[in-house]
Amino acid sequence: MRKDYNLEKRKYVIGGFIVAIVCIFLVRLFNLQVADSKYKAYADSNAFLKKAIYPSRGIIYDRNGKVVVFNQPAYDVKLIPKDVQPFDTLDFCKTLSITPGQFKKRIADMKDRRLNPGYSAYSPQTFMTHLSAEDYGRLQEKMYRYPGFFIQKRILREYGYDAAANVLGNIREVSQADIDKDSYYAPGDYTGDLGVEKSYEKYLRGEKGVEILIRDAKGQIQGRYEDGAQDKQAVSGKNLKLSIDIDLQQYAESLMVNKIGAVVAIEPVTGEILAMVSAPTYSPSLLVGRQRGSNYKELAQNKYKPLFDRALMGAYPPGSTFKPGQGLILLQEGIINLSTAYPCYGGYINAGLKVGCHGHGSPLPLKPALQTSCNAFFCWGLKNMLDRRSKYGSTAEAFEVWKNHLVSLGYGYRLGVDLPGESRGFIPNAKFYNKRYGENRWNGNTIISVSIGQGEILATPIQIANLCASIANRGWFITPHVVKEIEDTVMPQELIAKRFPTINQTYFNDVAEGMRMAVLGGTCSLANLPDIEVAGKTGTAQNPHGKDHSAFIGFAPYDNPRIAVCVYVENAGFGATYGVPIGSLVIEKYLNGKISESRKYLEQRMLESNTIIYSGVKKH
Repeated sequence: MRKDYNLEKRKYVIGGFIVAIVCIFLVRLFNLQVADSKYKAYADSNAFLKKAIYPSRGIIYDRNGKVVVFNQPAYDVKLIPKDVQPFDTLDFCKTLSITPGQFKKRIADMKDRRLNPGYSAYSPQTFMTHLSAEDYGRLQEKMYRYPGFFIQKRILREYGYDAAANVLGNIREVSQADIDKDSYYAPGDYTGDLGVEKSYEKYLRGEKGVEILIRDAKGQIQGRYEDGAQDKQAVSGKNLKLSIDIDLQQYAESLMVNKIGAVVAIEPVTGEILAMVSAPTYSPSLLVGRQRGSNYKELAQNKYKPLFDRALMGAYPPGSTFKPGQGLILLQEGIINLSTAYPCYGGYINAGLKVGCHGHGSPLPLKPALQTSCNAFFCWGLKNMLDRRSKYGSTAEAFEVWKNHLVSLGYGYRLGVDLPGESRGFIPNAKFYNKRYGENRWNGNTIISVSIGQGEILATPIQIANLCASIANRGWFITPHVVKEIEDTVMPQELIAKRFPTINQTYFNDVAEGMRMAVLGGTCSLANLPDIEVAGKTGTAQNPHGKDHSAFIGFAPYDNPRIAVCVYVENAGFGATYGVPIGSLVIEKYLNGKISESRKYLEQRMLESNTIIYSGVKKH
């Protein structure tokens, strides 16, 4: 019989074809069951329900151990869309005190991928947050009636004191940008927003746990998977101890009621911020719970901008609080010594230019110039420095030397405070003036106003307070910070390391003596306390938009400083009118724990005064 070779070949072709199909199916099955996690997740979602266990957020204490921020339980209503079965929606709405229209809108918004990019019918979705205790109690009794819905326990922040809102910050629901940036978060989670809650979020939030529940073929929960062996417990967030003295914070805030501005108090030897006030302020409890959104919107639209942290973000002309820094630079550069005297006959008068000054003796050297806050002295000093070409070569080179000294004193760049949103202020450089006036077409006279903290100079209250702390320490500072301790964690080195300006330390003593003279018999006489040696410097910063700003820096005790203060009150006039009284009261309150009877009149005046009426902003 003749063999059919064509049939023999066809058999191999068909066999090879079958083998290829089997291989394709095997590869596809491998992809579905092993390589592609998406299909595994779908399969797991049918068999398991993974419920997140949210950790307790870290508690926040003040420097003396007083509880400032703690937690209270809250409850969210969640659902898995594919598990929802027909139920009595009217009864559900009545239980949660919402209307059927609100119910439909919540469901529609949840499914709208523009509003909820992470939507999946297989994963838990948030229906309502922040149930009241009453709503939670009613709903808990009826949960069996609403298949697919469940209650997720969460936490809300509660505040022990109605103070320090800008320091503490708050928590909010995460955005899609937060989720994209950090895989820790899932839709419906919360994260720190502003203040310590934001900058120390990774310490405060802890680690989420998970509870794995097993379902039957109908999707009903049958119990814990492997009796909970695969569950993961949540790890609580770390507690923080702030450097803030909450009693001092409350007191300083009370002095700034009906005023716009800031108060910053620092412990010089540690850089720890004792109080940091931005005024007007707001109650931290406003940004908690179901009304957070509407309250936040109202605060954001408020003309006084209470959400704007003026202590960190406000860039102001420092005025005469700038003069101690100028004295340090002039001494360092050899432009002056302690005997160098400059004339002041009604102010600085040179080449047809006049910068006015108040009446005092003339001529006078550095320490009396600080005592009397003489404008002319510091104008002459800067002019002689910038125009000394034999030493620097050109005005521009001299100005860069001047600017670099200021940067080393903490001006012109962010200090690195452990809070979000810090402004750098502004210190111009030579290029700035070359562009404005032309190269080699400006000199000391052209920009003379910067010598007294005016012109283009801008600084934040935290930078001004830091200069005061540097003088109190006689030549060094530690980056100002609001967190003193992190539970079971070593503080970051950049927050505890000493920083040394480019000024010889011996000159700081000379400037400190001038500031002490200002309190004993100069512009800061209201800060003279009978039992505390205070050193200080006033500032009256010109404001082209209205009344001048009132400023003050001071530290005490003189020989062993425990507090350095900056006060800045917008549209309040002379530094001695508001800056000095508020600053001296803060110093006295911190060091003595109370205000002496002889100064109660001053305290009452500050508590009752209102400078907002001069701000040009209409009051609500």
